[in-house]
Amino acid sequence: MKSILIKPLVTEKMTGISEKLHRYGFIVDKEANKVQIKNEVEKLYSVTVSSVNTARYNGKSRSRQTKKGLVAGRTNSFKKAFVTLAKGETIDFFSNI
Repeated sequence: MKSILIKPLVTEKMTGISEKLHRYGFIVDKEANKVQIKNEVEKLYSVTVSSVNTARYNGKSRSRQTKKGLVAGRTNSFKKAFVTLAKGETIDFFSNI
């Protein structure tokens, strides 16, 4: 059984949103729905989730110049989940370091 949560989004922008709105971002499995994401976050971090918003992102086209000429490709597509926690609850991603 593969995990629904792939990795948390720890960026400057998400840290600011987390401090103000108690909203945390995760990269999740593309086939996961909101109920599965909510249950996984509640189980892993022992918090109460009030809402989940999701967004799908297509891969970007990339090209680079090499000795053999122009090489074109795409980055992977992915899905983000923005999880809003109940008042007074937080997730500490750096507690295990």
